[in-house]
Amino acid sequence: MLPLDLARLSREGSLRLEGRIPSDAALWEDTGIRLSEPLWVDLRVTEAQSGEIVARGEMVCSLASECRCCLDPMTVTLREEVTLIFAPQDTLDGTGDGEIRVLPSDTREVDLAESIREEVILAAPTYVLCRPNCRGLCVRCGADLNETTCECAVEEPDPRWDVLRALKSE
Repeated sequence: MLPLDLARLSREGSLRLEGRIPSDAALWEDTGIRLSEPLWVDLRVTEAQSGEIVARGEMVCSLASECRCCLDPMTVTLREEVTLIFAPQDTLDGTGDGEIRVLPSDTREVDLAESIREEVILAAPTYVLCRPNCRGLCVRCGADLNETTCECAVEEPDPRWDVLRALKSE
């Protein structure tokens, strides 16, 4: 889906890799990530003298989400700088820090889509709010408190908890 030809990279020393990963690609299944449009990637890929392959650039996508409080549908734009480092398996001594992705020795082409997928998962917000002061939904009737007020009665707190409430306020 986002192939990098290693032979061409060796010949040219540096490549620009642009591409799109479709929002309905199987890559996104079981991730909890919902894209509202294809993800766009623009990378500059270089090969270091040590044999490492470094891809730097930017990814941009729109995530379909919902407000954590009122559940209104939302679209969140994710724009992130990306750095991916790959190293041939035979050049690693086992002391990597986890940031380096391992390439089997006989690899001729690398699909960067899986690595980009990981970057999206890490960069995606855990939750979003439609606005900083979102009032959410009424816990009794489900009314959107941003749009209306509800007639639900406010319950008085259980007096048995007064002693703990007093400790908390001290």
